[in-house]
Amino acid sequence: MLRLQKFLAQAGLGSRRSCEQLIKDHKVYVNGKVAILGSKVSETDEVTFAGERVLLKTADLKVIMLNKPRGVLSSKKDDKKIKLVFDFLPKAQNEPDWIAVGRLDINTSGLMLFTNDGTLAHQLMHPSFEIDREYLVRARGHFNEQKKKNMLSGVKIENEIYQFSDIVPGEKQSSNQWFSVCMLTGKNREVRKLFESQELEVSRLKRVRIGPIFLPSTLREGSCINLTESQIKELQNYGK
Repeated sequence: MLRLQKFLAQAGLGSRRSCEQLIKDHKVYVNGKVAILGSKVSETDEVTFAGERVLLKTADLKVIMLNKPRGVLSSKKDDKKIKLVFDFLPKAQNEPDWIAVGRLDINTSGLMLFTNDGTLAHQLMHPSFEIDREYLVRARGHFNEQKKKNMLSGVKIENEIYQFSDIVPGEKQSSNQWFSVCMLTGKNREVRKLFESQELEVSRLKRVRIGPIFLPSTLREGSCINLTESQIKELQNYGK
């Protein structure tokens, strides 16, 4: 189910704000009745505007995942000639202008998503939608229950609260230990800063999940694949 104004925007009738105005002006009908702002519709509902049925442009919506290597920048331009994530994406003439769904710092590897749909990109990145992200972390230093409690309850860093929604300690390797952590925000270097606040030094960091999408173990670093239609629908409906 989608809010009607979002449905209209995805169908190409304009921005979400302009679509809201169409509804307010009683120019949109759902199943033969004048539409109400804020109502939700599904693919089975008949939405009409100016006497024509409105259909979602789902066939054009694309999402790809990249297994980002370390040492690669999550940006489109760089004066230092460092490899960019966009260098790994499809470059065929008919490929869209990809929008990165969040970033990873240069020393972090793992899952990145790219889409040609601005509405979906906004949904996946905006904190209000609470799309959780999962990371594998290898850190050096002494870890205990108090530090775990601190990171889960929130730590004030640079006048902002940073916190994990979950943290699971894993295998120990000499002075290093692996962790699986989840968070609902994507502040710059948030994972590293949280560990550093507890005197733990991060030596490896890899994102393995965004919402319902997991990084396949078979996807090599630097490789990308298209998400299936069902995976895209999962992303669209995640957390609603």
